[in-house]
Amino acid sequence: MVATIEVNKQSVKQLLETGKDKPWVIPEYQRPYAWTDEQVETLFDDLWGFTENHGGADRQGTYFLGSIVSYLNDETNEQEIIDGQQRITSLFLLLRAIYTKLQNLNTKTIEAQNFIQQIESTIWRANKLTGEIDYSNILLKSKVVNNKGNEILKYILETGTTPKEAEDNYSKNYIKFQNLLEQASSSNPILIYHFIYALLNQAILLPITADTQDTALTIFSTLNDRGMPLSDADIFKANIYNNLNDDDKKQFINDWKELDEKATEASESMQQLFYYYMFYLRAKEGDNKSTTPGVRKYFAENKFKRLYEPNLLHNLAVILNLWLVITKKEIIIDEAWSQNKEIIKTLDILTSYPNEFWKYPVIVYYLSHRKEEHFERTFQLFLRKLLAELLTKYLITPTINAVKADIVKLNIEIIKSLMPKFDFKEIDTSQLATKIETPHRTSIRMLLKLLAYNNQDDLLPEKWEIEHIFPQKWQINFFTDISDDIIKEKIEHIGNKLPFEKKLNIVAGNGYFAKKKKEYLKSKISITQSIGNFNNDNWTLDNIIQRDYLLSNSVIQTLKKWNEEYINNDESQTIPTEEEKTLIEHFKAKGWVN
Repeated sequence: MVATIEVNKQSVKQLLETGKDKPWVIPEYQRPYAWTDEQVETLFDDLWGFTENHGGADRQGTYFLGSIVSYLNDETNEQEIIDGQQRITSLFLLLRAIYTKLQNLNTKTIEAQNFIQQIESTIWRANKLTGEIDYSNILLKSKVVNNKGNEILKYILETGTTPKEAEDNYSKNYIKFQNLLEQASSSNPILIYHFIYALLNQAILLPITADTQDTALTIFSTLNDRGMPLSDADIFKANIYNNLNDDDKKQFINDWKELDEKATEASESMQQLFYYYMFYLRAKEGDNKSTTPGVRKYFAENKFKRLYEPNLLHNLAVILNLWLVITKKEIIIDEAWSQNKEIIKTLDILTSYPNEFWKYPVIVYYLSHRKEEHFERTFQLFLRKLLAELLTKYLITPTINAVKADIVKLNIEIIKSLMPKFDFKEIDTSQLATKIETPHRTSIRMLLKLLAYNNQDDLLPEKWEIEHIFPQKWQINFFTDISDDIIKEKIEHIGNKLPFEKKLNIVAGNGYFAKKKKEYLKSKISITQSIGNFNNDNWTLDNIIQRDYLLSNSVIQTLKKWNEEYINNDESQTIPTEEEKTLIEHFKAKGWVN
């Protein structure tokens, strides 16, 4: 079905009067009216300045006020405003302020009577037989969810006054318009009627009317560059709210608000929580398509049926709790895993994975199995196995979509089992050691975290940087027999890199090893501190090559151990060979490891 839109330039009077047949509605999913004093004053001053210079009854100028995006809801015969609700609401308030001023004139001039009639047709309906104005039958209605302002807007437009001691934006801006009108008409009383004429007839709007809500939202997203577009979550909130009975609506709004605020604190959003939840639902439904649907399209299927599940908000809150542990290191009461250092360290490493695919199986696993008896143990095994699979494959093939299809299959397996099958595509790991030694830049933080956590229980500091032991900028005379290209290549090896606290790294700067050792010793990161104990004041390319081997071997053994633990589902440890023991002791003697 091809979407259709109608675009037809109209004056303020022409546009607002269409509300007599098809009322203007600010739908439930819109945000509350939020224009400030400054925006109100700017609108008024711009229109007044236009009237002074180009507009009024004796001139032909026009003033463009912007676009209004809406769609006609066939079920209610209402024009739902998708974009422009702040502007159109302000115009109603301004016209009501003008109407009130004209009505309160001691002597109504012919001009005043004329404009009173014209304004009436933009705000209210009249009795078709008598022509009498019905002040309660307003052409604009707000349905914004849980917004007391809906009734205040209606009260102002109906009575021309504000509620006593009102502090809402509708009341503030209505009074502001009244004050601006008073000041302007006092300074130039002749111009006031030309101003009203210009506002009604020369201020131009561009209404864009779409045939469906989806089309209107798409247009809005394309046109809107103000940073506050409607989110899919706004649409979902309105649909859920409208599906509830009156007794449940208040509780839903409170729950939604609390969840929204917590999500913001966790640097997430309701929109993102719905996106994560979609992967869980798709896994439950056995959906193995590698193409990810749009979140609004997914939840809109079957008339938004998935939104009406009774546990929806609870499950979103569960996802958020998981996220608060990962991002804020919060502790969940009665969930021991949230204090398990090995689990937290593994999750911390996963957060440095170069894309979001790691999140989906973690969320699906937690939602599916968090209440099972051995969850803490199996969650740790699962996370390590997941990290081993993702890191290995990214080291070999550092592309964004390398594991996309595998993750979708894994999500389905997670629903079935506490120890799901990892049916990932086979890859050639013969070059893994080389790939670890010369990693893609986007995998270095993961590798350094893994290596650091092999040597310490404490989490890495929040602010740390990748330190080059041999500096990226070196003196030309430091090497006499090695080309610059070889040096540049070697200093980017894993053997030349450390995780280093940002403050200490600033002090260390690009100095040479003898100087930086002192700063390394101050580090609370074990593998960095150990380099400070290195028994030589020089750090050479040979040292980088030797440390490459050590670190590469450490990563491979760790990944191997995690894979074996998952397969065996026990506490077994990988025992190093005699050759490996000798190498470890050799590097310990050099002060490279603890």
